[in-house]
Amino acid sequence: MSAFAALLRRDLRLTLRNGGDALMVVAFFIVAGALFPFGVGAEPAVLARIAPGLVWVMALLSVLLSLDRLFQSDYEDGSLDQILLSPQPLTLAVAAKIAAHWLVTAVPLMIAAPVLALLLSLDPALLPPLLLGMLLGTPTLAILGAIGAALSLGARRGGVLLSLLVLPLYIPVLVFGAGAVAAAAAGEPFQAPLMALGAFLLAALALGPWAAAASLRQAAQ
Repeated sequence: MSAFAALLRRDLRLTLRNGGDALMVVAFFIVAGALFPFGVGAEPAVLARIAPGLVWVMALLSVLLSLDRLFQSDYEDGSLDQILLSPQPLTLAVAAKIAAHWLVTAVPLMIAAPVLALLLSLDPALLPPLLLGMLLGTPTLAILGAIGAALSLGARRGGVLLSLLVLPLYIPVLVFGAGAVAAAAAGEPFQAPLMALGAFLLAALALGPWAAAASLRQAAQ
């Protein structure tokens, strides 16, 4: 755990040193989401109906926007080779990088999500299932994205390849995340979609760092 904490602190410092990246992700989340009323109209009933799915799509795209640099900087400056040669398990380093990415990217998105939701006329009573879903779903997005980032590391047009690899995997998280809010809006129990998100998260935690570590070893060869 001390090694994990040291790696986490290192990645947090490196990420926060480039604080503009995190601000860019949040700005994209708010600005891109706020453009939709200009396209679909400003009628509150229409906006409230599409708000849950729209917030989730914007969160998904915002997380995807920041994934290409997850391992790229370490790959370019040689730090990845040092991590691979370290006596610590590579899965530990990968888990620390995923945790740092989630803290710097997804947590600000969850803080900004109520702002975008209210701009889209979402009922404030639906904010708890929205935020609970994001709390369970965004770590899964980060883990799956780390696998895609490792697989596309060093490839030409890696950003395009990363999107093609990751977006299909994001669909279940999007469906159940938006479904929890839709169920709450209809007055139905929304625990089942949240439990599904929790199951996805447990599976991703068990398999994701291992898969990303294996992909990093392959990319480094």
